[in-house]
Amino acid sequence: MSATESGTPEPTTPEPAAVELDGVGRTFGNVIALRDVSLRVRAGEVTCVLGDNGAGKSTLIKTLAGVHPPTSGTYRVAGEPVTFGSPRDALAAGIATVYQDLATVPLMSVWRNFFLGSEPRKGWGPWRRIDVARAKEVARTELAAMGIDVRDVDQPVGTLSGGERQAVAIARAVYFGAKVLILDEPTSALGVKQSGVVLKYVAQARERGIAVVLITHNPHHAFLVGDHFFLLNRGRMTQDWTREQVTLDELVAAMAGGAELDTLAHELEGIRRP
Repeated sequence: MSATESGTPEPTTPEPAAVELDGVGRTFGNVIALRDVSLRVRAGEVTCVLGDNGAGKSTLIKTLAGVHPPTSGTYRVAGEPVTFGSPRDALAAGIATVYQDLATVPLMSVWRNFFLGSEPRKGWGPWRRIDVARAKEVARTELAAMGIDVRDVDQPVGTLSGGERQAVAIARAVYFGAKVLILDEPTSALGVKQSGVVLKYVAQARERGIAVVLITHNPHHAFLVGDHFFLLNRGRMTQDWTREQVTLDELVAAMAGGAELDTLAHELEGIRRP
């Protein structure tokens, strides 16, 4: 008798992670940038990777984005091992990366930034040209669907706030079919209000079923939207928490190096002038 006939539900096989690193390392000559890094990123979740300067965040981003293939370990997409030769290969697999300083071209219009080399075309042969009307309409509609209210898609994107520019880049990646969205320190150069704008769109992307990787050194921003938290320190993953397993105070203490700070405070107390 089958499990269904006996009334017992058949066990379900868990969905593979959208992206997974298993024991991944990356070296540059004698320099070890990443060592034995394991990371799981699931669809419909925001996975936060936190680390201070020099922790290896940039190398991790470039490994996920196909810039640097792993020196060791396994990189899987939807459960299948992959080897990307370039960022274009990663993008073709649905992995889009929004870099902190390369998200948009300031002097180009909003709609041109939205497509950025992938503009819709009309006509044929030597008369084939950009379908400007369709491009503007798609940009306007897709930005509105993400909750982004742009006054005029013809305005230079540089006239938007920092948060709005990041939001345009996020909406662009979503429209072009990103299954995994990697965000490189999207709030690092923004004020409180504009950081809130970006985090709202991060949550919007998650609700659309996208697997979001948020790389940041700010535990407060991470905790607002994160579902899973990894702590990267000197090229190693030192912590792995789900949201239920950690509090904001614990996350802040881990990022700040609580034990190291206690030791430093004791040392400073010892050299305090009488």
